[in-house]
Formats: sequence, C-alpha cells, structure tokens
Amino acid sequence: MQADFVIVGAGSAGCAMADRLSASGASVIVIEFGGSDAGPLIQMPGALSYPMNMPRYDWGYWSEPEPHLGGRQLACPRGKVIGGSSSINGMVYVRGHARDYETWAEMGADGWSYADVLPYFKRMEHWDDAGHGGDPDWRGKDGPLHITRGKRSNPLVTAFVEAGRQAGYPVTDDYNGHQQEGFGAMEHTIFKGQRWSAANAYLKPALKRQNCTLVRGLARKIVLVEGRATGVEIARSGRIETISARREVIIAASSINSPKLLMLSGIGPAAHLAEHGINVAADRPGVGQNLQDHLELYIQMAASQPISLYKYWNLLGKAWVGAQWLFARRGPGASNQFESAAFIRSAAGVDYPDLQYHFLPIAVRYDGQAAAEGHGFQAHVGPMRSPSRGSVTLRSSDPAEPPKILFNYMSNEKDWSDFRTAIKLTREIFAQEAFQPYVKHEIQPGAQVQTEEELNAFIKEHVESAYHPCGTCKMGRSDDPLAVVDPENRVIGVEALRVADSSIFPQITNGNLNGPSTMVGEKASDHILGREPLAKANAAPWIAEGWQQKQR
Repeated sequence: MQADFVIVGAGSAGCAMADRLSASGASVIVIEFGGSDAGPLIQMPGALSYPMNMPRYDWGYWSEPEPHLGGRQLACPRGKVIGGSSSINGMVYVRGHARDYETWAEMGADGWSYADVLPYFKRMEHWDDAGHGGDPDWRGKDGPLHITRGKRSNPLVTAFVEAGRQAGYPVTDDYNGHQQEGFGAMEHTIFKGQRWSAANAYLKPALKRQNCTLVRGLARKIVLVEGRATGVEIARSGRIETISARREVIIAASSINSPKLLMLSGIGPAAHLAEHGINVAADRPGVGQNLQDHLELYIQMAASQPISLYKYWNLLGKAWVGAQWLFARRGPGASNQFESAAFIRSAAGVDYPDLQYHFLPIAVRYDGQAAAEGHGFQAHVGPMRSPSRGSVTLRSSDPAEPPKILFNYMSNEKDWSDFRTAIKLTREIFAQEAFQPYVKHEIQPGAQVQTEEELNAFIKEHVESAYHPCGTCKMGRSDDPLAVVDPENRVIGVEALRVADSSIFPQITNGNLNGPSTMVGEKASDHILGREPLAKANAAPWIAEGWQQKQR
C-alpha cells in the first residue's frame, strides 16, 4: 500500500491532519493500532472513567517507580482507539494561556506565538456559547470541533464560582477567550450529549473520502533510505509489511509512542540506541527527553446535604443514567460533570495563572472509586508549570515492548511549595459563605493535616497525574541540540519526516492538552502542504492589573 502521506496515529493531531490533508486532494493512509470507538462507554460523556481503565482502549502505560514519590508508579493512560486520547479523556477543552505560546516562540518555536496559533484555534472550533456569554470575537464558529458548556444545574457547581468571587478572585465569562484568569464555566468537547472526539470531528468525515484510508497495525519503525523517510514498517494480521509514502511520513503517535518510534527507527540519543543494538540514522539527543506533565490533588469535602452525584453511584442509579443517555442523549450521562473551573495565580509576582481547578460535584477518583463518606464534592487542583523534567526511553528494541517512562515528578522544591499553596488556597475557597450550606467536613487531606511535614506526606501519597504528558520531541531551532523538530515540524536531520502531536511542545501549556494537540495538527497541515500560515491575530489577552504586588 502507498499514499502521498502516511500518518502514524489516529489521535487528536493525527485525525486533524488526516482531514485537512485529504481535503486538499492528497492521498492519506492513517496507521492506528487501536480499534473502533463504537459503544456507550466511549461516546457517553458521563462514562469517562471506564475507557481510560480498559485495556481495549488504553495502552496501559505506567511510570517507572518515581524516586521523589516514595517509589510510587503512576498510571499514564494513552488512547489505543481511533481518536486516541480524545476518545478516553475527560473532554475538557482548554486552549492554554497566550503567554504559553509566547514562551514557545522565545524557546525557538518560531511562528508559534499566540498571534500565530490563535487563528488555528479559531479554525478548528465550532463554538456554541448557548447563551452563556463569552468572547465571540475570540472564538471559531465553523470548525469541526464542537465546544460546548454544561447546564450547571447542580447548586454545588455554581457555588464553586461564587466562592471564588467571594474569596476575591475575578470571574471570567470565557477562560478560552480574552481572560483566562478567574472562576467560570468549564468548556467541553461534547456535542448533543455525545463525546465529540477527534475521530468524530475529523477522522470519520475524512474516511468518507476515497483518498483517505485507515489501516490497523502496530508501527514498528520508519523506513529510511539514504536519510529520507519512505514509509512505515507495520505488523498486522501476523505479517510484517511496509506502507509507503510518496511525499512524507508524519508521526502523531503521542508523547510516549512518538519518541519510542523515532528511537526504534534509529533517530535519538546515539549512546542509548547503541545500548539496544539499533543503528543510528540521526543522533538527536533530545528524543524522549523534556517529558512534562501536570500533577493534581483531589481536595474532597463531605456534603451536609444529599445533593451530589453520589445518589447515582449504585446499580439502579447508573442504570437510570445509562437509559436516559441511550434513549435521549440527556441526563447526567450527557455531561462529563466538570462544569465549572478556575485558573488563578498562586502568588503576587506571577504574571499569569499557574494553578488550575476542575470542580466535580462528587467525591470520587478517576478510577471510579467513590469516597466512603457518601455525598461529597471535590476540587482537582494542580500547578501548571512544574520545573521537573523526565524522559521516555526504550526498554528494548522490541516494538511490542512498552517504553520506560520516568516523569521525575516532584524533583524540585518548587513543586512541593506550589502544592502546599494550592491546598491552602483551596481550603480558603471552600470556607467561603457560598459553600456553608453544603460543607460537612473535609475528607482529604483532613483538617488534622496542617504542618509542612504533614502536607508534604499527604502530597507524596496522594498526588496523581492529570494525564497531560508532553514535550518529548521538542520543537526548536536546528542549532538547539535538544530540539527534535524544527518550527515546521520536520525532524531535524531526516528528510520527509515530521512529528506533530503533544510531544513537540517545548513547554507544557496551561490546562488540558487535547485542544493544543489538535491545534498542532491543524497548523502542521499547512506546513506539510506548503501553504502560507493563517494571518496572525491581533489580540491582546487580559493580564491582571497589579499582578506584581497582588495575588488576586
């Protein structure tokens, strides 16, 4: 088989590129190891905790024992299904802050400033404000990716925003618009009660064209001939075969699998490749390095009234929710239940938000384990810009073996002080008048946890990944020894090979990464097709007045 372009990975960026490249008239083959996204466990937003814990849909990766977390191994779910992680994630939509992309440009990602990327966010969005307010001039109206907001009918959801206001923080109409900082409604990739993944938004329309084909198989390596990528070797149906690319190969296999595939192909740190008997095609020391993620804590409160989602946390309740969704795409199952959010600054002198909140009107873990207390609620809170860096390396030269993933979480003292501050600020928010009718007591950390030593022990035991790994094929200028791709997504030192997914982020962005990953696929498509980038946006984002002296 052959096509003009061969894309490895049908995730957020890969699906976007499949659509845009095939729409240009070029032939496209998308290689994806995972299978169908059919069925309620993926398509029902309220069932989000299921697919990310199912081997059918998740690669099942875990970190190595993390040295600064007492040897804990943290889950690193990655989507093994069409749509990739957009088919198993929490469906939260965040663009990131404008300053994130200014930092990218300063780090060598020329042409990726906020003025450069905002037009691509607008191109991909079909924003439905549904009368909730917001910033229409900053949003896209005609793109394939539907962005919506929940009904916020649970009083706990609105209490969270009101408590933030009472604590002295701003309220924002649209954290994806002019002003990220503040408390307000959370946005979702949900449309008409259904998960609106990259597969639904991009891949399925693309596959209706005769020039776009999906091939299921495990990518083993990139085929290189005299320094040029000519195809992808895959394993499928018990056979090894090559899918040939007439023009280019594009890797969009995630921040875990993209560096793995590069290294299996001889592109990476020469000494590491030699350890595994892999011939070096291009010595790029940065492949697999610069791994970043967001960590978070769940600050949980027991509720004094039976108004949380816990009333559905039984067999009969779940059956009722499922039936409502199956027959009418309505009810609690039509929402991910993350319906209010906040981005705040942790201290005076921080110029833009460095803490993110997801509010949830039930006390429950991502693995679906509810708190023994019964009715409750929680805020997920975590720092946005940890200085800790990790790596993805090969376990062996066997493509079927998972790589070694070491995030090196909490390796910097700033991580610990940031989390202690986050707990303090969250407790203050929950102590506001808006929550007084609903608060019974604090479940975790628990009122007895107060000293620095006690807080550090709680953090060490309970901190969890927010599942936002990125950065392992860093974008930068060709003279940067750790850069893997240049600002047009081309792998440095190899012809006709690009990487376009969250692995190219020089630095992690504020918030959830599905939106920025999709944007990378949109923008990379224009680079691949040799088109002029979209015209820069002329929009200045909101920065808090007096941020040098005030935390809020």
